[in-house]
Amino acid sequence: MAHIHDKIDFTAAIFVVEAGRILLIHHRKLNHWLPLGGHIELDEDPETAALREAREESGLEVELLGERPPTTGPGTRALIAPRFLDIHRISDTHEHIGMIYWARPKSGELQLAASEHHDIRWCAAADLDALQPSISPAVKWYCLKALDEIH
Repeated sequence: MAHIHDKIDFTAAIFVVEAGRILLIHHRKLNHWLPLGGHIELDEDPETAALREAREESGLEVELLGERPPTTGPGTRALIAPRFLDIHRISDTHEHIGMIYWARPKSGELQLAASEHHDIRWCAAADLDALQPSISPAVKWYCLKALDEIH
């Protein structure tokens, strides 16, 4: 999806863990190993965007992990909070505020989104250093943190 705003956009990143492995994609345009994710569209909340991006990029339906506060009432809907937030520079004039979620697969069959990615694979912690091109220190940290926290 194109950028919604010239200076800043909101994104969702989904670190999906199953059986001690984390799902990563080799992004075609960026040539980086990344979690599933993408832009939060104008008609979406962050939770909806995370679920959509996971489905579009992997073929999997996922369950976002975290606590949903019991505060839903008329005119309100409580959301699962991201595990982390970050802001990262995309260009000299554009940044993304990233909402970083942990998730588990619920159903579906893993599929490569070939128009967006070179590869999609489950990685154990020991596999991360062997990825080519090398995984960024930030993405590796999130992978290891998710693998440590999700059992």
